[in-house]
Amino acid sequence: MINGTSFSIRRTDAAGSVLAIIAIGAVVRFLLAATVGLGVDESYAVAVARQLSLSYFDHPPLHFWIAGIFAKLAHSESSAVVRLPFVLCFAGTTWFTFTIGRRLFNEQAGLIGALLLNVSAVFSLSTGGWVLPDGPLMLLTTAAVDQISALLFGDDARNPFATWLVAGLLTGLAMLSKYHGVFVLAGTFGFLVTTPRYRKWLATPGPYVGALVALACFTPVVVWNAQHHWASFAFQSTRATPGTGIHLETLLANIGGQMAWVLPWIFIPLAASVWRTFRAGPSDERRWFLLSIAAGPIVVFTLIALRGDVGLPHWQAPGWLFVFPVLGAGVAERLARADAGARRWLRWSVSGYGVLILVLTTHAATGWMARVAPKAFERGDPTGDLVTWRMLRPTLESLGYVPNVGFIAATSWIQAGKASVAMGPEMPVLCLCADPHHFFYTHSDSAFLGQDAIIVKKVRENDDVLERFAPYFERIDPITRFGVYRGRQMVMMLDVYRAKNFKALYPTDQPR
Repeated sequence: MINGTSFSIRRTDAAGSVLAIIAIGAVVRFLLAATVGLGVDESYAVAVARQLSLSYFDHPPLHFWIAGIFAKLAHSESSAVVRLPFVLCFAGTTWFTFTIGRRLFNEQAGLIGALLLNVSAVFSLSTGGWVLPDGPLMLLTTAAVDQISALLFGDDARNPFATWLVAGLLTGLAMLSKYHGVFVLAGTFGFLVTTPRYRKWLATPGPYVGALVALACFTPVVVWNAQHHWASFAFQSTRATPGTGIHLETLLANIGGQMAWVLPWIFIPLAASVWRTFRAGPSDERRWFLLSIAAGPIVVFTLIALRGDVGLPHWQAPGWLFVFPVLGAGVAERLARADAGARRWLRWSVSGYGVLILVLTTHAATGWMARVAPKAFERGDPTGDLVTWRMLRPTLESLGYVPNVGFIAATSWIQAGKASVAMGPEMPVLCLCADPHHFFYTHSDSAFLGQDAIIVKKVRENDDVLERFAPYFERIDPITRFGVYRGRQMVMMLDVYRAKNFKALYPTDQPR
């Protein structure tokens, strides 16, 4: 057990402690899922997942399939229902983080790595329970790496060919969740090439057949892209090549974003673990293996920021995931030496995370911080995106417009997701904007020509709906404006318009 004076773990205690971490975390995340609304990416995912597709504009299909199937089975799109499988995914990720650390180092390392993973914001909050591709991605990549580490460093290698096949299957499923899954293939190959004792595996068929299995699993994504002008590949590649020149300020902003999302007191020791492992090189085979897997997402998506776009701070998270067992091993060594500083840091990491989550989640549910310190939110409240548009449908029904119109029109893919979840699956939503993402493929907008619509949009300055949409409808009339509230706090205003006779298709950047 971990306490203020000693650190000793028996085998059953370590596994039991990890199961306790998993159980407590799952309960907390499920309660949060039931009380905090879906974010913009989640709402979008739930909306477009109503139609199962070989793949989707933004990402490969797995997390969309999971959300769509769960919603259909439960006959509900509530946040608790659609987030539940992602809470379970993170439970599995936690377990595999433990088993990887246990196999490569010792049980203390595995336990501490799993614990620290659960008190890091980007993993425990967003990956841990939101409807995002990162949940199944991290479950499947840790499961794949667990198989590979068992083959390379375990005692049981009776059927290595089968193990490579299983690892390839898990990696392929990870690639079906997010393109990041390919870094497991690249990292494993990099490790085998750079580590002399394990280079012999390159002369066996197992790694290559496993890679072929992974690529075969990815076939639906390739087929969908081939059928849709390679839209998803083009979209993701443009995000990875934002501009020209070298921009140190965006690189620093990107690193700062990673630090904030991981949490600074955990990010800095993680980065130190990476640096020590890099300096030791392949001579420390076990740490080098994990760094080989981790390096791809961390290096690629951090260096992309040099081109002038800060990017999103969670893009590197699938790489940092595999540094947690390394950090766990380092902390375990210090605790074994009765290092009081390590004990205090570990204790404060856990308690600090608890306080942070309490503050953030209660604010996300009630908006209390905006009432206490209104000046801090003068430029907006990012947690406002978690507030549902639940009054949209009742408002339109009370005015007699639902179900008497052909479709709902939104002015961005973000607002289309919010409106679609609020209206329910029976009401079609078209995204009339230049960049509709997968809404472009959920309905054929030409099928709605001649029909009436309700245009719903978030109120913004200098955004004239009548001028922008006049060429596409015979007539547009304002209906009402109402607030979206969280408790007593109004987080945004929505404008609603009646649009007669959809007469021309709205132009988009996506090829028809």
